[in-house]
Amino acid sequence: MDQRWTAVADHVDALRRYALAIGRDPMHADDLVQECLARALSRPRDWQDVRDARAYLLTIVHNLHADDRARRWRDRVTVPIDGSDGGLACGPGQWGPLLLRDLVRSLQALPAERRQLLLLIGVDGMSYQEAAQQLGLPVGTVMSRLSRSRAHLRRLMDDEGAAAHRRRQA
Repeated sequence: MDQRWTAVADHVDALRRYALAIGRDPMHADDLVQECLARALSRPRDWQDVRDARAYLLTIVHNLHADDRARRWRDRVTVPIDGSDGGLACGPGQWGPLLLRDLVRSLQALPAERRQLLLLIGVDGMSYQEAAQQLGLPVGTVMSRLSRSRAHLRRLMDDEGAAAHRRRQA
């Protein structure tokens, strides 16, 4: 039991960040993390084959979120069109997913060392000092490489956006 508690405790912050990223609601993210922890700690047999606790826990959060979305879709409330006043219209929602797709493509186009540094500091929330320690580099080197990596990512994102604009025009 101690091994599971330690493995879970080490990854609570990452679980919360991931749940917030996929759910975009802090209260829902807290609920997902709480349910994930309850499931992970209540099933000792499942831990026998776990090699990567973080991946295992993130998978539980992902599956809980997917189940919740499917349940909400299945139990959705319908509004008859005849009784509608037209106030249900909303703006286009495709820009967010397209921007995320372009970001993923641009990150994948970066060299591995640049991508790793951006993810350590930008996603995992490490400080420059922590990242420097983990990578075995001086802090100044981390700062300059991070600056160059961010500039490179911006250029790639601009190129990706321009390419998407050209595709829409064609």
